[in-house]
Amino acid sequence: MRDLDAQLAGRVAIVTGASRGIGKGLALGLARAGCRVVCAARTLDPDPAGLPGSVRETAAAIRAEGGEALPLQCDIGSADAIQAMVAATLAEYGRIDVLMNNAMASTRGLFRDTTAEMWDHSMRVNVRSLFVACQAVWPAMKRQGGGSIIQMSSGAAEHQTPGMPPGYLVYSVAKAALERFSSALALELAADNIAVNALRPGAVKTETSVHELGEDYDWTGWLTPESVVPSVLFLAAQDGSGFTGRIVDARFYGERWP
Repeated sequence: MRDLDAQLAGRVAIVTGASRGIGKGLALGLARAGCRVVCAARTLDPDPAGLPGSVRETAAAIRAEGGEALPLQCDIGSADAIQAMVAATLAEYGRIDVLMNNAMASTRGLFRDTTAEMWDHSMRVNVRSLFVACQAVWPAMKRQGGGSIIQMSSGAAEHQTPGMPPGYLVYSVAKAALERFSSALALELAADNIAVNALRPGAVKTETSVHELGEDYDWTGWLTPESVVPSVLFLAAQDGSGFTGRIVDARFYGERWP
């Protein structure tokens, strides 16, 4: 881990969905490894009526530990908002080394109840946003000689995943699209020394999952956001000349890395 810290020290990382959950854990983990972290999410300030957490609070936690962070409000469903996030990052730090596409819309519903509007919303937020964000950071990464793009996927993308409950149709399709987009994009960006990988974090207990399933749910075997950090640090240190175009399972970190 110390070698990764040395590689990542001073790099600039954007983490979307950084107000809570996995995104907050990754923002803190990247900062502890020496990155300057842009914490982006829709929730800029705490909302007493909503889920706990905001990007200003995440940035404050990073600064309290001696790190450097920039909180930015960004709705990834808006191409203009993504472009503004990237422009603000470059204005503040002059470069972008890591893009962690973590934010998502957890669209749920049985097939018979799912509307075309729900489908379109999921594809816009969960798939189109990846295309927009990657295009937005690509010129800066190419200009500086490389970078790493990490897309947060899910085991729901795997055709052989057993036990997915009804209601995850749209979510599963979006994550499968994310993985294929990542592996195809990796081939094109390797020439610019940019790595593109997708990460399946496993079942992680977050504020959102507790809100959906309830505190009394059986959380046995579920991971913490911090457990995903080692995989992200490894992927953040990659470039287009090495580990790229892969679908990575965070649960196997330390067992299956080449």
